[in-house]
Amino acid sequence: MTAPARTRPARTPAPADGPAQAAPGPVLVEGRGPLSRTVVAALRGGRPPAGYDEAAAGADPWGEDLQLALYLLYELHYRGFEGVAEDLEWDPELLRLRGALEARFLHALRTATADAPRTVAEAFAPLLVEPVDLSGSLSHQLETEGELWQLREYAALRSLYHLKEADPHAWVIPRLRGRAKAAMVAIEYDEFGAGHPDRIHARLFAALMADLGLDTAYGHYLDQAPAPLLATVNLMSLLGLHRSLRGALVGHFACVEVTSSPGSRRLAKAMRRCGAGPAAEHFYAEHVEADAVHEQVVRHEVIGGLLADEPQLEPDVAFGCAATLLLEDRLADHIRTAWQQHRSALRTPPATG
Repeated sequence: MTAPARTRPARTPAPADGPAQAAPGPVLVEGRGPLSRTVVAALRGGRPPAGYDEAAAGADPWGEDLQLALYLLYELHYRGFEGVAEDLEWDPELLRLRGALEARFLHALRTATADAPRTVAEAFAPLLVEPVDLSGSLSHQLETEGELWQLREYAALRSLYHLKEADPHAWVIPRLRGRAKAAMVAIEYDEFGAGHPDRIHARLFAALMADLGLDTAYGHYLDQAPAPLLATVNLMSLLGLHRSLRGALVGHFACVEVTSSPGSRRLAKAMRRCGAGPAAEHFYAEHVEADAVHEQVVRHEVIGGLLADEPQLEPDVAFGCAATLLLEDRLADHIRTAWQQHRSALRTPPATG
């Protein structure tokens, strides 16, 4: 697959022994339908959105328009956008629109996982044993037959989360207490570099992207990210921003940690086989060891502590796991289908380095 020529050089992470350079927020992208165009217009003009109720009520909860609109609204709680007023984060009409879109998305998630397990033991049991048949595993496909251009696409897609890795999960910390809070903070401390800025996982991913010749700027690939990818990131923000969904966020986080180590091992091998570079391999190698430890802590201490305090949240924890698996499967299907058809899994392929 041939990608178009690069239009601007990749931004590389600041050296470990020097200060990080201040960077502007990501560029606000164009909308993909009436809802996202309404959000973009409101953010650019600094005015409340109007006339969105009918579009919100009938929107496809999995579609490009709703998922991009949600992502744009959620991003106001992270780094915002270049040229967008910071106080729009709490604009009442934008929050009302976000609530309507969240209701559509959450209803779709609950409907699609209606038959999923409702206990923690049932939800996580299948994840604790690596399946014998890995033919449906995207990381296994990349490990055994993936090409460098596919690894680049995979990294570009995942950059929308990994360049803010662990940030959405930090919202749950003030909503926990005692044993669960202590364990969650310990895991997050590792995710944020254990006191070393050069070891922050988001920064390690930026180094991976640089090895692959990708632009390392935060949010750079938003315009190229399809709805199935946006949904995986939006799920974290949805669960993180609502205290009522704290159990589901813990379930999501636990699901990610439980499945991360074996998948990271396969991806590290894929990076090595394709000669992606030492930083590209290191990011996933780091997660093999770290997440194997995190998995134990999150299951026994975070979930265990949470349910010791609030046992009524067990169905929510199970839902968080089920919703995560649902969206990851949808994304993997999207990627595999695109590659089987010899086309990019992004809306447009990333530029070559």
